[in-house]
Amino acid sequence: MSDAETLAVYAAKAADYAKLVSRGQPDADLRAFMAALPARARVLDLGCGPGNSARMMMDAGFEVEATDAAPEMVALARRAGVDARVAAFADLDAIDRYDGVWANFSLLHAPRAAFPIHLQAIKRALKSGGLLHLGMKIGEGEGRDGLGRFYTYYGLEALERLLAQAGFTVVRKRLGEAAGLAGTSDPFVILTAHG
Repeated sequence: MSDAETLAVYAAKAADYAKLVSRGQPDADLRAFMAALPARARVLDLGCGPGNSARMMMDAGFEVEATDAAPEMVALARRAGVDARVAAFADLDAIDRYDGVWANFSLLHAPRAAFPIHLQAIKRALKSGGLLHLGMKIGEGEGRDGLGRFYTYYGLEALERLLAQAGFTVVRKRLGEAAGLAGTSDPFVILTAHG
């Protein structure tokens, strides 16, 4: 993600966002992801935000690398003890490096034309059979939320088709609805896929 307006919102609201996503224990999705990984797996938290999930994965014994395009989020993650660095999705150039990639509501900020490219980069970065966690909002089109953040929306079938085209096999999916930083309640999907 390199949309200036989206990054500006995350810069201004970093503390609010950290409070929104902070939790003391892994939720069911993170527990399922970690349970499907080998012991001491190497994981990339792609779009780590304030580093809450990365920290919990580290505490569970995983080797975690974390990236986010917003320097303010990286600073929060580092304060939590996470090895985080500033990087955009397009900077991912690793090959056969990770047992898992955790992309939890981050790639929804990527433009539609770039999304398949990012999925291909994730596939290359994963070891054979590696695991991708993908959290996305469900809908149609592209647009900005009430705070000015850019989103690309997909239907479930379209997401599954894009994952298949990138060489992934979906093994778990969960639909839900939750309130986000902008205060609206939005439908979402959590997809777990093997590369």
